[in-house]
Amino acid sequence: MTNPTQIPAPAQVTAVVVDRDERTARLGDVNVARENLRYDEPADDDISTLASTIKAAGLLQRLTVRPGRGKKEAAWMALDGRRRLLALGLLLEAGVIDDNYPVIIVVEIDPARQAAAVLLTNTAVPVHIADVIAAIGRMLKSKLTIDVIAKALGYAEVEIRRLAALSALPSVSLEALKAGRLTLKQAKLLARLPDKTEQADLAEAAMAGHGFQDWRILERLDESRVTIRDRRCALVDPVAYGGAGGRTVTDLFGELAPVLLDPDILTDLWTERVRGIAAVFEAEGVTVHVTAGPEPELPKDLEALGYVYGGQLPAEDMERYRAQREAFNERAEAVRTALADTDSANLADLAIVDMIRARITADQTGCGGRAVTTLMLWPASGTGVDIRCYTPEEPQADEEVALEDAPGRSPPPPAYRPPETEAPEPETEGVNHALHAVRTDVATRGLIRALADDPRVALTSLIARLFTVLVLRTLVARSDSALTILASGFNPTGGRVIASLDGEVYERIDERRAAWQASGETVIAWVHALAHGDKMGLLAELTAISLDLREERTSLIRRRARAEAAELAELCHADITLHWTPDAGFLQPHSKALLLGMLETMGAEDERAKSLKKNELVDWVAEQAAARSWSPPGLSWSNPADADIDVESGDGDSDAEEERADDRAGIFVVTTSGEAALESAVA
Repeated sequence: MTNPTQIPAPAQVTAVVVDRDERTARLGDVNVARENLRYDEPADDDISTLASTIKAAGLLQRLTVRPGRGKKEAAWMALDGRRRLLALGLLLEAGVIDDNYPVIIVVEIDPARQAAAVLLTNTAVPVHIADVIAAIGRMLKSKLTIDVIAKALGYAEVEIRRLAALSALPSVSLEALKAGRLTLKQAKLLARLPDKTEQADLAEAAMAGHGFQDWRILERLDESRVTIRDRRCALVDPVAYGGAGGRTVTDLFGELAPVLLDPDILTDLWTERVRGIAAVFEAEGVTVHVTAGPEPELPKDLEALGYVYGGQLPAEDMERYRAQREAFNERAEAVRTALADTDSANLADLAIVDMIRARITADQTGCGGRAVTTLMLWPASGTGVDIRCYTPEEPQADEEVALEDAPGRSPPPPAYRPPETEAPEPETEGVNHALHAVRTDVATRGLIRALADDPRVALTSLIARLFTVLVLRTLVARSDSALTILASGFNPTGGRVIASLDGEVYERIDERRAAWQASGETVIAWVHALAHGDKMGLLAELTAISLDLREERTSLIRRRARAEAAELAELCHADITLHWTPDAGFLQPHSKALLLGMLETMGAEDERAKSLKKNELVDWVAEQAAARSWSPPGLSWSNPADADIDVESGDGDSDAEEERADDRAGIFVVTTSGEAALESAVA
């Protein structure tokens, strides 16, 4: 006996009992209704078997019909029973029966029950989703309304509206969907295009096997669309936008982000709020430019401030600058937290003011105490505003003396003059040039042998030379140095220092420079006195900043340099994600197709991402990459066999098959073969 405490009692469901109108009709008065899911399909191979069964046992299952409409339809139109009518047609052609053959029918008058008869009675045999969409379209043409169809099937109207929108596509679109040339997601993209001709052209191209480029349609849709993921929305919540008369449209299919139809209102609200923040600094005499669009033209005598590295400041100022950068990062995180609480707008504004002050303080220290006179503020997704500080350009040499005591800036640090070891004077009395050359030639070869026999001193000389060339940037010329080793630090035009990567290395080297200056020794003496661990660490840092694997063009691939990089990366177990994941600066030059490919590669594919504008998508990819500690495989300098993924084209049979398997159309479940069934029936 079953324990009643283990199995819950079934819910009480009230049975719906409807008297069915059964009649007997002539075979000649019955035809297939256009609403039938397989109205225009040809007879399958099993129809003859079904005909033999009907001939032997009669028609055991009744046909569900509706009354015919107009002169073009028969007296009774079958909503369910197309195959049975085809089998009867074979018997009619063979002369086994005639038009007067009696057929038992069930007549449905109520429109809702007619709709239910079309779909619910066909779930026993797999139905392709394209057939379901076409059937919904035929129902609408037969004057059945959305609400009637929804009530008949017991689902929300929005689900039927989605299928109805797809039924309005050109017929070739549904043909391509059924043939597997289009996925359901791609059919939805077509439905969003306003031009019917363009819909048909794209569907015909897909049907012909030319593929379907989703990203091109998404770019078309993005051209004039602003969504709730716009960077301005960080400071403008939906309530404020709606209260100002802003209109919002949600996606019918529930896949794309809601669209803001009044971007001007969004800009006005963002600008108004940021103007209030800017007024705090304008009252202090700072010029503030607020822009949500193109950057305004600024006076040519202004210099933009940015990241400082590589010993551009005295040691104390550099330490203070780094501490202030950390303070700025903490203030930025406080702003993100404050903006998450939409009920505390005033607190968020105060946090933004503190963040801007921290940025000004850090940048002023980074430029040697020069005063920040101009700010530029524009939208940012996380902190509401992004900040750039400007200061007047440095005066010319003849003006520096007059401005040394100018208020608002500290005097420049004194130039450091390193000590020099006394060197023996050469004997030149009575020595001609040729003899001098011979002497110095032999002396050089003697020191070569001595250094070769003492690796410890040779290591000292190598590190000292690299330190002089790469860090002090002096004694580069052959005539000014004993060693002829030349090297250059990696600092290409248009590049940027990444704080957690090369920025960290430059900070270490800057600390080494400060230690050398504090020692009061020559470079060689200071390096030679270092502990072996410190000496090897300095060598690693100097070697690292001399790396240059940049390639300016895709046609200028440095194969040999890449091979060396791959070998070095394997030896030192390089993993860029230990210190960095893709940020906005790295992602911005990528196309939308490549960004979407990154999401797919990292396993963060989301249908909503396709609806984002470029800037929004950049922020989304950066966020997902940080959450997963992921970076593109191409940044690792390794060559794994499974990394050959074409993220630009996005084409692939396996991907398309998975996409078709995951497609859903409202109440319908789509199987891997493209067949559709009602969720209730599958469950």
